[in-house]
Amino acid sequence: MSDLNKLTIAAARDGLRAKDFTAVELTDACLAQIDGAQALNAFAHHTPDIARAQAGAADTRIAGGDAPAMCGIPLGIKDLFCTKGVPSQAASAILNGFKPEYESTVTQNLFDAGAVMLGKLNMDEFAMGSSNETSTYGNVINPWKTASGTDLTPGGSSGGSASAVAADLCLAATGTDTGGSIRQPAAFTGITGLKPTYGRCSRWGIVAFASSLDQAGPMTRDVRDCAIMLGAMCGHDPKDSTSADLPVPDFEAALTGDIRGKTIGIPKEYHMDGIPSEIEKLWADGTAMLRDAGAKIVDISLPHTKYALPAYYVIAPAEASSNLARYDGVRFGHRAKLEQGDGITEMYEKTRAEGFGDEVKRRVMIGTYVLSAGFYDAYYNRARKVRALIKKDFDDVFAQGVDAILTPATPSSAFELGMNHDDPVQMYLNDVFTVTVNLAGLPGISVPAGVDKNGLPLGLQLIGKPWEEADLLNTAYSLERAAGFVAKPTRWW
Repeated sequence: MSDLNKLTIAAARDGLRAKDFTAVELTDACLAQIDGAQALNAFAHHTPDIARAQAGAADTRIAGGDAPAMCGIPLGIKDLFCTKGVPSQAASAILNGFKPEYESTVTQNLFDAGAVMLGKLNMDEFAMGSSNETSTYGNVINPWKTASGTDLTPGGSSGGSASAVAADLCLAATGTDTGGSIRQPAAFTGITGLKPTYGRCSRWGIVAFASSLDQAGPMTRDVRDCAIMLGAMCGHDPKDSTSADLPVPDFEAALTGDIRGKTIGIPKEYHMDGIPSEIEKLWADGTAMLRDAGAKIVDISLPHTKYALPAYYVIAPAEASSNLARYDGVRFGHRAKLEQGDGITEMYEKTRAEGFGDEVKRRVMIGTYVLSAGFYDAYYNRARKVRALIKKDFDDVFAQGVDAILTPATPSSAFELGMNHDDPVQMYLNDVFTVTVNLAGLPGISVPAGVDKNGLPLGLQLIGKPWEEADLLNTAYSLERAAGFVAKPTRWW
């Protein structure tokens, strides 16, 4: 059977159980595709030996009748997840040579379910970026191109994950989302990406960016695959104090496609100045699709939305400044070469100057500033108060009977690499539709729903109630079926 690497998780699961092919054959098909796609720079570290060993073990489990849904499924793992004995650098030079002696809870859950690791995926350094241009490994390239052949960003920070799934290098990938880092690259590459409720997936063993915002999630070909993979990823973890001790629903079983009687909110504040007419039309089309499926459409207000981006870019750098203080050249990772007479202060300064990229330095300095004496109340505490108001906006809307909220996923399609490199504010604006979800701790999903005038994919975002991923996924499933998105990038790599 050819093109095994193009299968969905659901189709591969069914094929493996039917003995149509083996997990080793499926894995080899992905490894061959990876070998032919070096130009995309999606994978930072390749682990073919581990992959084939895990695939062989999966075949044994399947033959014995022990076949969880993810058993034998080849995945790419974002470089932010610690993987035992495998480089886990968060795409940063300061973690050169770091091979953890432990496994992150999310990856351990996946491997316990029989999943296969093809390798570690490229990303923005420490997950700080919206274009995958801040990586020490070099930028990832979107498998989609303009008609003129211009290289495009795959989005960030989970750009390697998005590019790998879109280019059929793996059946799915792990991502993390601090301000949109699953949903934005998913929209840019025509795949589906889910950010679960904060606390649904354990953060233990994931290199921290902003601890009150970070959340792991699946990046897949469709909504059903998101449901299957999330079920394997999540679950209570006593090693993470923010992990919710809640039962894991059967997310796939919830995918009926029936949303009759559901209420979908359309927030007026997301009609922002400068948004392309194509995005507005897609949003209107998506609204009509949900209405035609039997949902009730209501206009809603989220009045503090306009303060979300500035609040996020105070809170996230503040937490990053604290989290990244541990990278000092003493315990692990890069240590600068010192000159005679240098002391501990010089070692810290030189190590961090050499090890961190420009964007990470920028955010650490912003974070240190807003946490400093005299500015803590003026910036950080004020941002925390705004965050509470943003969460209350969502709480009020859901209390009024709204089941989910529909918005654009991004303010544009994928842009050219280098376009916003020297304009950090313009780069940060890519998160305008997504950061509210992280600030409020809500689940959100990006579903590919159309293409722009250049044939590039566009996504719509659905935002759900806390812990109601099953309901959110079902609404997304209905939208996915109505949109009928089937476009794929033309192979050029």
